[in-house]
Amino acid sequence: MAFLELENVSKAHGDGDQRTQVLSNVNLRVEEGEFVAIVGFSGSGKTTLISTIAGLAPPDTGAVTLKGAAITGPGPDRGVVFQSYSLMPWLTVHGNIALAVDQVFANEPRAERAARTRRYIDLVGLGHAADRRPAELSGGMRQRVAVARALAMSPEILLLDEPLSALDALTRAKLQDEIARIWSEDKRTVVMITNDVDEAILLADRVIPLLPGPNASLGREFKIDLPRPREHVSIGDAPAFKELRHDITTYLMELAAGRTEAHETERQLPNVLPISLNQGKQRPPKAYLDAAEAATGADDRYLEFSQLSKIYATPKGPLKVVDGFSLKVRKGEFISLIGHSGCGKSTVLSMAAGLNEISEGGVILDGKEVVTAGPDRAVVFQAPSLFPWLTARENVTLGVDRVYPHASRAERDDIVAYYLERVGLAVSMDRSASALSNGMRQRVGIARAFALSPKLLLLDEPFGMLDSLTRWELQEALMEVWSRTKVTAICVTHDVDEAILLADRVVMMSNGPNARVGNVMQVDLPRPRTRRALLEHADYYAYRQELLDFLEAYEGGANPSAEILEAITAKRAQRIEAASAQRQSKPAAA
Repeated sequence: MAFLELENVSKAHGDGDQRTQVLSNVNLRVEEGEFVAIVGFSGSGKTTLISTIAGLAPPDTGAVTLKGAAITGPGPDRGVVFQSYSLMPWLTVHGNIALAVDQVFANEPRAERAARTRRYIDLVGLGHAADRRPAELSGGMRQRVAVARALAMSPEILLLDEPLSALDALTRAKLQDEIARIWSEDKRTVVMITNDVDEAILLADRVIPLLPGPNASLGREFKIDLPRPREHVSIGDAPAFKELRHDITTYLMELAAGRTEAHETERQLPNVLPISLNQGKQRPPKAYLDAAEAATGADDRYLEFSQLSKIYATPKGPLKVVDGFSLKVRKGEFISLIGHSGCGKSTVLSMAAGLNEISEGGVILDGKEVVTAGPDRAVVFQAPSLFPWLTARENVTLGVDRVYPHASRAERDDIVAYYLERVGLAVSMDRSASALSNGMRQRVGIARAFALSPKLLLLDEPFGMLDSLTRWELQEALMEVWSRTKVTAICVTHDVDEAILLADRVVMMSNGPNARVGNVMQVDLPRPRTRRALLEHADYYAYRQELLDFLEAYEGGANPSAEILEAITAKRAQRIEAASAQRQSKPAAA
């Protein structure tokens, strides 16, 4: 008998014509002490699945049993940690955990309950913050409180519903290590929902994809036989990790390909110029031309950051967030900007966009200094910023009408439709923004940015709010459109794989305050790039490990020496050489 068993579980939401079958005949067996990770798409039913196991959403058909007993409602034998923290804001860390302990162990002596509370506060490393309230904690610390609260109830099974997905990459990595350590010390059965393949491999004994909904069921399972403890830095070099990562990612991409809108057309992009470059008879006012028209700069320094700095006034005096950021960018080059949270990546981007005043130094684009926002720079933020009552087509048209005032109505309509089709919204362009998923709304934002035909495309964590699988789809859509336009682009990201996939060069920033360029990595991988091709390229993991080594060198506010950074770069060449030698030796060994 399995410790946890789901047998032919089905669950639907809604009534009548609005009824949607979310889960269909889900079967799962989990052994005691096992750590199972379930990965899948947003909207595939992952949260419904975890809620069914928790007893919060009873199945319509089928059965869920724990130790042979049917689950008919919530209970203290199941500890649940959701993506949102759900802490009592007026209680301290100690108070939030003690509240749960006092409810579940009401019959225990007060001293034992207090000791239990202290034990789990210490277990998640919050002994120093026990008297702080949630508002005084970082997002990562609040999630630690939620994990401690669930564990303190001594549940038979721990259910984790994407507990780390709202956190930045560094905090997420630290909490992954924390969860792995807690699991090894206080071994409980765990079912974890995650959208991160690396996270699943790092933590789990088995990884099981949930097939795309509606009518979602569990797909092929992958057994993780990697030795424990598994560490972020060292695991990336393990051949077994690379093989597992490749197999799971490829399987998920095949699932994604089956659900993606595929409506390619032969629509041609009209040969019209945006307002800043239009040379027709009808010209904008002279004042606008004087401000927007630029002399052509050298292609190898089309965009230049010259000793760029940003200083903020604080109660304790001036704070220099960015200090002497200098970089030359070629015309048509794609730059990824990466670094730890708080290093000033978004600040650099906002100054280039003209949205944030420059304190010292300057930004020069195509021979003209950037002093304010303008139509020659398009920005895509983490949140799409659409008008919810307008359709996708109307949201893009708003910008196109302003930037192409001299084009005909038909030409402007074709520009809008062309870019919406390129990002996979051919059949959804007349749906209101409020009716679109997060991923589809971000596609609209990308289409709108390209449709403005900017000199510079600025992307600030454009996929940061999306699940991994939707993010992969949009990265490929972005690459497909960029390959047609070759617009000069800078993308701020926390995602190492995204940085390599998109970029000609990855610019790595040092820690803030006083952040600047820490290192620059040239990505000599062939284009066009797809995630599948990247995973199969022999040199990919050497590039990936260099970025991970760089982030580790700067972890915790460290300021590594030039020698350490040079050694990190040298390791990439050594890894590529070693991999090449290994490939050449295989035929001889055979």
